[in-house]
Amino acid sequence: MDEPAYSFGSADNLRKYDTEIRLDDADLNSVHGVRADGKWSAVFGASGGPSGIYQHSAIEVDRHLYLAVGDQVVCLDLVTGSKNWSRRVDQATCFGVYWDCAHKALISHGEVQISRLSLSGDEIWSATGADIFSEGFRCLANGVEAVDFNQSVYLFDYASGAILAGP
Repeated sequence: MDEPAYSFGSADNLRKYDTEIRLDDADLNSVHGVRADGKWSAVFGASGGPSGIYQHSAIEVDRHLYLAVGDQVVCLDLVTGSKNWSRRVDQATCFGVYWDCAHKALISHGEVQISRLSLSGDEIWSATGADIFSEGFRCLANGVEAVDFNQSVYLFDYASGAILAGP
């Protein structure tokens, strides 16, 4: 759930959560809540550019939920709701998080950079382009495709992040 009006530590929020987690100490531009079938609930806040809730805001892989919040990706244990790790993945905002099963690749689609993360939160690689990646994103069989603001199409290698095709 997108929670733009949520105030950490306040008793006056519309919805209550079991756990409140600030992902950094800066001003929060994105606040997202997660509820797991009445078992647990948590709300996360992050700085960076604001992120909303979209189709690729979260992905489940091996009993873990990977969630894009602001400029970060956070990993939650789906059984307990506990935070395993969080990582800043973009200078601005993370538009989404993707899992490519064939390559066993966790990919973050950021405004400024595309990153591949390990399931334990380590950055395997990150790549940038000439402009912001705001015009399209897909995980293809032969690479990660990102389209920048100028309509330039980039194809990044899953293993290394090298540009396989692009401007």
